[in-house]
Amino acid sequence: MRKDSLIGESDAFLSSLDHASQLAGIDRPILILGERGTGKELIAQRLHFLSKRWDEPLISLNCAALSSGTLDSELFGHDAGAFTGAKQRHQGRFERADGGSLFLDELTTAPLTVQEKLLRVIEYGEYERVGGSQTLRTDVRLICATNQNPQEMVTEKKFRADLLDRLSFDVIHLPPLRYREQDVLLLAEHFAIKMCQEMNLAYFAGFSRYAQHQILDYDWPGNVRELRNCIERAVFKHNHEEAQIESLQLNPFISPWENEQVKTPTSTILNTQEEQTQTVILPLNLKQFQIEQERNLLEQALLETQHHQRKAAEKLGITYHQFRGLLKKHQILDTNKG
Repeated sequence: MRKDSLIGESDAFLSSLDHASQLAGIDRPILILGERGTGKELIAQRLHFLSKRWDEPLISLNCAALSSGTLDSELFGHDAGAFTGAKQRHQGRFERADGGSLFLDELTTAPLTVQEKLLRVIEYGEYERVGGSQTLRTDVRLICATNQNPQEMVTEKKFRADLLDRLSFDVIHLPPLRYREQDVLLLAEHFAIKMCQEMNLAYFAGFSRYAQHQILDYDWPGNVRELRNCIERAVFKHNHEEAQIESLQLNPFISPWENEQVKTPTSTILNTQEEQTQTVILPLNLKQFQIEQERNLLEQALLETQHHQRKAAEKLGITYHQFRGLLKKHQILDTNKG
């Protein structure tokens, strides 16, 4: 996640920021808990840059991305000849972060052997390089994060209880995006504007009312990261600075040849229309009846095309601009808001 994602005004989000700010000046290990995409690394950066160590290195490492042996070497370094291919001494993350902060993401994935070494570093400030015999000292503030429940990991014997105790001087809980309703549109507009700037578009016209409903109604299981990807994708595909974004592709993995909703067979639609014609009771207001039928056709075309207005216009045999005019006429999608 990028630094500009640390945006929001919801109570849950501001509470997490305040908590991080209060803990920044306390030189103790901190544990950050949150789902994927909630901004754990951004909070780690906040803890570091608001601390007394702000002008010293902030080194990061994702423990889930490395095998056991590689993680050991990346954390503590190794001496030349420590293993096959180790032709020279390698400086580990603790050595590089000396005097500053070390952020370990997804720490609960680290093997128990590495956890034992981490405990020693926290307790005594000492460690040895892989394949080395020299005891090295380090002054590092440890900031750790995980999207798992560390207490459950302890119960399952996958994480050391004594290490969890030492790491959790205090715990910062980051709220999922679904609990930050006030922030969702704010973030979406921010990402859209940034993407427009990247694409050299002079203006972001906004989201249609329907697109806004999509953004607000979706749970965003991938949180801010997923929202950013979705919005940037929408701006890229839209590539228009005067017209609003009418709808979003929430799931890019759905094949363009398959609809999310099962289409109603044409014969069924025709039969339904015939039944409606047969059940019309006279007398009636012909003008009002025509208006209602026109509106129903517009809504049906939008439904069948998943609110893709150009395709809906093609289904009705009219131009896009004529279709937009009819939408405005029937107030299905206000032109000023899409």
